[in-house]
Amino acid sequence: MSESTSELRPGGPRAEDEVVGLCRDLIRIDTSNYGDHSGPGERAAAEYVAERLAEVGLEPRIFESHPGRASTVARIEGEDPSRPALLIHGHTDVVPANAEDWTHHPFSGEIADGCVWGRGAVDMKDMDAMTLAVVRDRMRTGRKPPRDVVLAFLADEEAGGLYGARHLVDRHPELFEGVTEAISEVGGFSFTVNENLRLYLIETAQKGMHWMRLTVEGTAGHGSMTNKDNAITELCEAVARLGRHKFPVRVTKTVRAFLDELSDALGIELDPEDMESTLARLGGIAKIIGATLQNTAAPTQLGAGYKVNVIPGQATAHVDGRFLPGFEEEFLADLDRILGPRVRREDVHADKALETSFDGALVEAMQSALRAEDPVARAVPYMLSGGTDAKSFDDLGIRGFGFAPLKLPPELDFAGMFHGVDERVPIEGLTFGVRVLDRFLDQC
Repeated sequence: MSESTSELRPGGPRAEDEVVGLCRDLIRIDTSNYGDHSGPGERAAAEYVAERLAEVGLEPRIFESHPGRASTVARIEGEDPSRPALLIHGHTDVVPANAEDWTHHPFSGEIADGCVWGRGAVDMKDMDAMTLAVVRDRMRTGRKPPRDVVLAFLADEEAGGLYGARHLVDRHPELFEGVTEAISEVGGFSFTVNENLRLYLIETAQKGMHWMRLTVEGTAGHGSMTNKDNAITELCEAVARLGRHKFPVRVTKTVRAFLDELSDALGIELDPEDMESTLARLGGIAKIIGATLQNTAAPTQLGAGYKVNVIPGQATAHVDGRFLPGFEEEFLADLDRILGPRVRREDVHADKALETSFDGALVEAMQSALRAEDPVARAVPYMLSGGTDAKSFDDLGIRGFGFAPLKLPPELDFAGMFHGVDERVPIEGLTFGVRVLDRFLDQC
C-alpha cells in the first residue's frame, strides 16, 4: 500500500494530509523520457493516477499512443455543466537523471530538509500530486466545482508532447469538448520582494521553439593531411558564432507588464535595454526572466567522425532555439545570417509561441485564491522561456495559463530546479498549493 493511502481516516484524508504521499509515489515511478522511446514510459504513472481517481468515483480513461506511452483523462461534472469547461493538465514524464550526481536518489521521493526530493519534484509531479489531492478530497466530500473540469495527466511533454497532448488533441479532441480555459505548470510560484509583498508569477505567455539539427558537408580524408574543407572546423566556427551571439532585446506586452509590476514593487525605474542590475536582484528567477527579453539559441549537442585519423565528410550539431511571440521570422533570418551558407538547418521539432492577456474571471479567481492564503500576495503576468503542452491545447482554442501555486522560501533557487540536480519541492509549498487550488476551484 502506498504512503499516500496507508493512513486513511474515516472518509479519507484531507488534501493537505495526502499531497506529500502522492508526490512521493509519483516520483518513485521512473518516467524518464529520452525522446526515443528507450525509457520506461509513462504507463505505470498513468495507471497509478487512474487508480487514485477511480477510488473516489471518477471514470478515468487511459490512452496509449505508443507501447508504454500513456496518458490519463477524466472529467468532473460541475454544478452548471452548461458553462464552458476548465482543463487542468500536467505531464507525468520527466527528464533523465544521473543518480551519482544527486544528494538523494532522484527516484526515491526522499524527505529531507523540509522538502520532497526527486526528479519531477517541481517539473511537474508536484502539480500532479496537488491536483490529485484536491480532486480526491472534493470528490470524497461531494464538493462540485462551479463548472465541468477535465483532468489530463499526459505523456511526453519533455520531448514536445507528440505522444501525449498532441496525440490527444489530434486523435481524441472530443475529450476536451466545451473547454475554453486551462491551467498547468510553471506559474503561480512566489518571489518574495519583502515582508510586505510577495509576487506570484502567472504564466500568460511562452516562447516558441525550433529544436534544430545543423549539418555541414565537407571533404573526407586522412587526418595526417592538410584539409581546407574540414566539416568539423566549419561547423564549430558557425556554432561558436551562434552560441556567443546576443540577440536584440524585444519587449512583448507580457514582459512589459511584468517589468511594470516589478518596477512598482521595487520602487525603481527599469530599463529593458539595461537589465543586468535588475536581474541580479531577482535571484533564481532571473534565469527565466532574462531569457524572455530576447530570442535565444543554445548549442546542446555535437557529432562527427568515427576514428581519430579520419577527417569526416559530415559534422552535425543540435541547437535549442526559442523565439518570442511575434518574432519568429526575425529569429529564423538571424539564424541563417549567423550560421552562413555552408550550414544546413532543419527542424527536429518546432512549435509556436503563445501569449494571452492577464484578465478575466479566471485570473480574478487565481488572485483571490492566492490572497486568501497569503495576504501579501500579488499575482503578476510573466512569460515562460520554455514551452508546455499548452501549445497543443491552443489548437483547440483553449486559453492557457501557468498556475501551479507554490509559496517558496526566498533562498530556494526554484528556476535552477527545472532539469537540474537535487530537484526538490518544499512540503509547505505543496500544502499551500492544495489550499490555493481548492479555493481556486470554488471560484473558477
